[in-house]
Amino acid sequence: MILTERRKQFLEKLIDLFQKTNVPVHYETIANALGVSKWTAYDVLKELEKLGYLTRDYTVNPNEMGRSQVVFMPTIKAINLFEEKRTKEINIDEWNKIKTKVLELLNSLKTHSISDAVQKMLEEIPKVQVRVTFGAYVIGLFIVYLRKLGGRTEMLVKSLVQNAPTSEMRIIIFIGTVLGTIIQTMNHEIGVGVTELVGRYLKSLTDLSDKEKGMLADFLVEALA
Repeated sequence: MILTERRKQFLEKLIDLFQKTNVPVHYETIANALGVSKWTAYDVLKELEKLGYLTRDYTVNPNEMGRSQVVFMPTIKAINLFEEKRTKEINIDEWNKIKTKVLELLNSLKTHSISDAVQKMLEEIPKVQVRVTFGAYVIGLFIVYLRKLGGRTEMLVKSLVQNAPTSEMRIIIFIGTVLGTIIQTMNHEIGVGVTELVGRYLKSLTDLSDKEKGMLADFLVEALA
């Protein structure tokens, strides 16, 4: 099974709707948006799910008390298809709003289990349209993992980040150190999707301007404080 242009059309529409509403999308909504039957939409979304671009969930149907309905969300894998949408730079006011939002999210997740906290962060990433914002959420994801590691490991990582000579090295050392520790001690809690996400993130660092790298490195230090 491959990602045909038709399937890509459905995926792009679902991502667009998901970003606008911040809630999982029902297949009938996609059907109405694209002018197809709801069963056609459901079949295509199931195909995209098999390809790893969507994940399904169940929510209460507001029109039928007590009954649930199937809804879909884009996965991390879907991000790679629309990476070009993250190429624009943002101004300082926009960046400060993003930083505040991610920091508030991280603070709200302190009392969550590691699996719930990671899932919350992963749900936010497909909504992101600017590359430096994408970087901030990936850093946030690994801060969630670092909190789970805690203790001496957390202190060591913070020290390594603070003493790194450049912005880019701060980010790479942080992601690499946390990922390596997770793989050794918590490999049951990290999925293939997360490692693929890291690969794309590290690759995207080469496309960031020095200003953007500095913004992310400063955000990292602030988030670790």
